[in-house]
Amino acid sequence: MKPRSLVSQSPTTLKLTTGCETLDECLRGGFPCDSLTEIVAESGCGKTQLCLQLSLCAQLPISNGGLDGSALYLHSEFPFPFRRLHQLSRSFHLSNPSIYADHNDNPCDHVFVQNVHSVDHLFDVMPKIESFVKTSKTRLPLKLIVLDSVAALFRSEFDNTPSDLRKRASCFFKISGKLKQLASKFGLAVVITNQVTDFVESSDGLSGLRIGNLRCLYSSGRRVVPALGLAWANCVNSRVFISRSGDTICQERGRRMMWRFEFCVWKS
Repeated sequence: MKPRSLVSQSPTTLKLTTGCETLDECLRGGFPCDSLTEIVAESGCGKTQLCLQLSLCAQLPISNGGLDGSALYLHSEFPFPFRRLHQLSRSFHLSNPSIYADHNDNPCDHVFVQNVHSVDHLFDVMPKIESFVKTSKTRLPLKLIVLDSVAALFRSEFDNTPSDLRKRASCFFKISGKLKQLASKFGLAVVITNQVTDFVESSDGLSGLRIGNLRCLYSSGRRVVPALGLAWANCVNSRVFISRSGDTICQERGRRMMWRFEFCVWKS
């Protein structure tokens, strides 16, 4: 098969809608199954909001851009925003009455939340996920896993020594390897959130965190890069970067944040 044939082939992988036509267009349909997608942004940009929306959109029929399934939300940033999830759930239920034959069926019932407070705790949870997928008797099978956020798990677990950095990189590959295995085996979409750190240019003019053709990224007027470095960057299949600016979009309502989405995608 020639390279041109591969490019022209229509994608067969299911994609999960974000619930926003503009975002879906940028993502060419949404977040793909069978792979790991990372959402990178500074605090307050809406990473968790987007993940909550994805957890509900997963329940939509495949014909409507959903996965006809439930979601498992692994949460490491405490406390979990249950109130916000219920608010989104009520709106989602009203917007999609046809997929809930029973009016008492709550979309929140199909979003399973598991708090994860450390790397070791995450490793303990991993084997249980596969068992849950296989034996779950819920109406909607598990089709989405969210890890929010991976950076929080490594915030104080390791020191900045060569030995600890090697251990940390090993944990990265074990975590991503298991999640990729689950995604491939059960056709799941896996979405992981990550934070950013300030970009510090080295003496040779290059950054060790540079990926693809992006020298650096900007958010809130600062040069930033995804947290956890190059080792973690090589663990994910695609990365979505959300930046924030303080431009005014509505004078009557005062100063509001505008979103600018930038993407860099690569094969792991």
